[in-house]
Amino acid sequence: MSGLLIAAPASGSGKTVVTLGLMRALRRRGISVAPGKAGPDYIDPAFHAAASGASCFNFDPWAMRPAFLKAQAAQCAERGMLIIEAMMGLFDGAADGTGSAGDLAALLSLPVVLVVDCGRTSQSVAALVTGFSRFRPDVQVAGVILNRVGSDRHEGMLREAMAKTEVPVLGSLRSDKSLSLPERHLGLVQAGEHGALETFIENAADAIEAGVDLDRLMLLAGKTADASGSATVTSLPRLGQRIAIARDIAFAFSYPHLLEGWRAQGAELSFFSPLADEAPSADVDAIYLPGGYPELHAGKISSAQRFQVGMVSAAERGARIYGECGGYMVLGEGLVDADGKRHGMLGLLPLVTSYATRQRHLGYRRLRSLAPDLFAGEFTAHEFHYSTVVSEGAADRLFEAEDALGEQLGSVGLRRGSVAGSYMHLIDVAGEGA
Repeated sequence: MSGLLIAAPASGSGKTVVTLGLMRALRRRGISVAPGKAGPDYIDPAFHAAASGASCFNFDPWAMRPAFLKAQAAQCAERGMLIIEAMMGLFDGAADGTGSAGDLAALLSLPVVLVVDCGRTSQSVAALVTGFSRFRPDVQVAGVILNRVGSDRHEGMLREAMAKTEVPVLGSLRSDKSLSLPERHLGLVQAGEHGALETFIENAADAIEAGVDLDRLMLLAGKTADASGSATVTSLPRLGQRIAIARDIAFAFSYPHLLEGWRAQGAELSFFSPLADEAPSADVDAIYLPGGYPELHAGKISSAQRFQVGMVSAAERGARIYGECGGYMVLGEGLVDADGKRHGMLGLLPLVTSYATRQRHLGYRRLRSLAPDLFAGEFTAHEFHYSTVVSEGAADRLFEAEDALGEQLGSVGLRRGSVAGSYMHLIDVAGEGA
């Protein structure tokens, strides 16, 4: 298979905009792109899907088993050139030092295109790139895109310095404030909320076509990536046979690999929008409330009567209901918004959460199920939220958790009958190399 990893020395270097522009520029040429995002990210993949016209899958070298990563890469690459955007800096990983985008590049034999923010540097760019290119012999930095270049003179200085290195310059992009994306507390504002997303992507593609040697970049992608993982490797066990999934801007954080894995196991998936006051289909035997931004839409969720009646009816008939992070908050009795106002939620779990009292919770987790009838075994997961727990009532716990360093975090999540949830975003079953 052919593919590239778009990485950077650090977050904020502009690799997302470069990735979006590259995907659209290749699409303009009639080249099919299979988009990917390294690490536990829900927001960037929606932008990738918009730019490429294809579903974006996550590749998480800490949380996903190597066999699963290879199988998923091979399956994605059947649909086109695999373009994966890295997370953070190229060699930044979890707290235990593993799981970096560099690890992913080495595992899949993907050449790396390094996007360097040159806004506050000139000749020193050569030392930076040299360090990255020589840091790990199993990671190939195949080329550099000079980003946020200030002028022709600045570009000349950068290219003259880079000529002394072994890494080719694939192109340069000028500083352009219009090529920036708005952010909020969990990252970028979602693609579905960007009022002029198509225009933004087209402008990014124009910049890539004008400043980057696409022919040379495509040659670097070549047929170099490792396609040995062609066998299907399933991820998380399905919740049920017929699964209803909440999907709108308040419940947008569901991994494509998770849903496709359920389909591969024979599950039938349907979707509904709580914000549109839709209820899950009455014939489903499982319901999934993924994460998102319910704290920004608490009033609307609280007043969605058809949604509430449908969820309570499903619980009463014993349908398996699972909520993650934002979905977990909605399963509770109340949610306090940023202004301190409490909104009634579904009341299916004895839980009250607050976005008025904020504390960042972030990191990889290993989980052991305490409810084997709902989730059997051990899993890898990620936690990222600012809301806090105000109160928890009597209910069984769902998981025993530890962080990436093996530090015990105690029991997390709640379970009452067929209803369960936690702040953890499940990624894969735990296994060798996870």
